[in-house]
Amino acid sequence: MTSLHADEAFLDHYHFTHDPFASRVPGFKFFPAQRKPVLGQLHHLARYSQLLLVVSGPDGSGKTLLRQALVASTNKESVQSVVVSAKGASDPASILRQVALRLQVSRPELPAILAQVGQLALLGQEVYVLVDDAEDLSDAALTSLLSLALGDAEGRPHVFLFAESQLLSRLEQVAAGDECFHVIELEPYAEEETREYLAQRLEGAGQGIDVLSDDQVADIHEQSAGWPGAINQVAREVLIEAMLVHRSAAGRGGFSFSLPRKHLLALGVVAIAVLAAWFMRGRVAETVDTPVVAQLPLGEPAPPAVVADPSAPAIQFEGANQPLPLPLVGEAQPVIREPLAQAAGLSGAEESETASASVAPEPVADITPVRPVIAPVAPPVPEPVKVAPAVVPEVKPAPAVAPAAAPAKPQSAVAIAKPVAADWYAAQAGSRFTLQILGVRLESGAQAFVKAHGADYRYFKKQHQGKPLYVVTYGSFATRDAAQAALRALPAKVQAGKPWPRNFAGIQQEIVQAR
Repeated sequence: MTSLHADEAFLDHYHFTHDPFASRVPGFKFFPAQRKPVLGQLHHLARYSQLLLVVSGPDGSGKTLLRQALVASTNKESVQSVVVSAKGASDPASILRQVALRLQVSRPELPAILAQVGQLALLGQEVYVLVDDAEDLSDAALTSLLSLALGDAEGRPHVFLFAESQLLSRLEQVAAGDECFHVIELEPYAEEETREYLAQRLEGAGQGIDVLSDDQVADIHEQSAGWPGAINQVAREVLIEAMLVHRSAAGRGGFSFSLPRKHLLALGVVAIAVLAAWFMRGRVAETVDTPVVAQLPLGEPAPPAVVADPSAPAIQFEGANQPLPLPLVGEAQPVIREPLAQAAGLSGAEESETASASVAPEPVADITPVRPVIAPVAPPVPEPVKVAPAVVPEVKPAPAVAPAAAPAKPQSAVAIAKPVAADWYAAQAGSRFTLQILGVRLESGAQAFVKAHGADYRYFKKQHQGKPLYVVTYGSFATRDAAQAALRALPAKVQAGKPWPRNFAGIQQEIVQAR
């Protein structure tokens, strides 16, 4: 199960309409009681304070949600909100360019922006500049935003920075001791607020809080420390682990039909195809065996003896002096070879090699020594029947095909069943954590990623929506906090894929199921 997509088995098991713990769920708005005073404080400071305002909290603390609520709760006729992001645009020029673009200023320079703010003030409009992911800003960009918040005689916008806590020490150094900014630090949810948050998430996906027990809710609150982003991750892991335990118990108790309907239909189609192939294989084998059995009573002098044999219906005598319609040597060989090659699992190339090996050593001269063996058994027969002894050596090459093809099955089975880095994952304690980086459909993609980024990256194979999925992970950590700390040290390109901590117990279960 991964966070890149809502896993179909996860949704089917709990009958969710969508993943309730996805990072962005359309229409989801949860605003606990403790956040309402913070929102009121921001409006109050924007109206009466001359300082730059900073909203601080760890990753996943609800800063973006608070910023959205601030924009939504402003009077659109009297406030123009300018939202910019520091992700990938952390220098002064990039930040000012975003602000100028949204204020329709031709020159992305501080004097021109302040002049436009002053013009809007004459029309009765204030300007709010709200910067998301402000921890990514450079020191020079922080200096420019402090100057923008200070304003001049023409105008002064209200500047809000939404950032993680590490920005505060840098901002103090840039301010050089001046009291030019005000900080509001967010608080985590209480346990009751965590319960309300989970209930609203689950109700939006078509279920209720009763999906989780009281102990599970308490455990989610403890592990996430009450921060909403961590609540989403931990709650999803708790539900997935509970689902795996339920399926494992059902599997031990007997065959379980808890698979999704479309998977059951697919299994039914595969079973029908296998049965059809089995019956077809039996009919082909019977067709092949018939000519060989029919040729054995060739020495009988009279047609009645042949007719009395029920195993030889394919041979008809037009008269005592008529030759038997026996297959020629060149025609009999592929009829015998083809079903045997199919049964042994030979490829096209192996089949052709086996055919050439069996046909080439059979010149006509080699048939001559066989005559003394057959002659004592039967009385003389009409001259055309002399072709019949060629059928006896034709059967001999057939068993030679089976030993040649037999090793092919265990080789392919080993190649398919061999897990990808499964030994390393199996050796990890189930309580430890790793960072899930990404999942790809092609194993070559996972191999290329691991090769490009180093030995700390590994990947394993699982089943996702009925198809193989290769999941890349990073490291092994004793606790979730250690994994979360390592996440922040990853390269920016890797962080862009939104990695998240997972425990090894769930991964080990997925590897076992993929086999």
